[in-house]
Amino acid sequence: MTEPLLHLSDVHTHIGPYHILHGVDFAVPAGELTMLLGRNGAGKTTTLRTIMGLWQASSGRIRFDGRDITASSTPDIARSGIAYVPEAMGIFTDLTVRENIVLAARSGPVDRTRLDWILGLFPALKRFWNLPAGNLSGGQKQMLAIARAIAEPRRLLLIDEPTKGLAPVMVRSMIEAFRALKAAGETILLVEQNFYAASALGDNAVVMDDGRIVHSGTMSELVADAALQQHLLGLSLDAHQ
Repeated sequence: MTEPLLHLSDVHTHIGPYHILHGVDFAVPAGELTMLLGRNGAGKTTTLRTIMGLWQASSGRIRFDGRDITASSTPDIARSGIAYVPEAMGIFTDLTVRENIVLAARSGPVDRTRLDWILGLFPALKRFWNLPAGNLSGGQKQMLAIARAIAEPRRLLLIDEPTKGLAPVMVRSMIEAFRALKAAGETILLVEQNFYAASALGDNAVVMDDGRIVHSGTMSELVADAALQQHLLGLSLDAHQ
């Protein structure tokens, strides 16, 4: 079998005196969208931050593209081809949309063809191109954060709750953008609380609870089993439609 692009094996993470991740094991196949699901406080954001080296794993191993990155620095991990979009988005509100994207392209000017593709994913950014990013709505800021992450080609995108707090119409726009990213062959690990969005996008589903992986399988299997949804997440897809 082909080795997954990202593989976490028995990963533990401590933050100060607190033991947050307890032996996390899961894989992210190349070219697929893997959903990381779970209740609030389950450890999902800690998992993304541990992958990025923002918090150091206490033990276990993280492999990316066949290479051990467990002890690598965050800049080295980013240079290896992983982009991270935190829940807080991390955009520069005083800079224009254009300046935000230009700054994200560290190796030089954004390729024109790629820029056209990005603006096709997020048309609102083109309308506000020369305006301060602080003028954008919450959903538009989220789109800008993702656009920054893909300003250069990346091997893996880590994205934390991109639809949180968004109006339904903006959630639908975000779903369409992620579908286009999937069609382009991007590999994505996506933390999401909106189960409707998760079910519309996910190829695979990994569910966390109390810092542990409690379920791993295809998204279609989880969508088809309302009892399993209720057991793992305390919800069902029916409640989100």
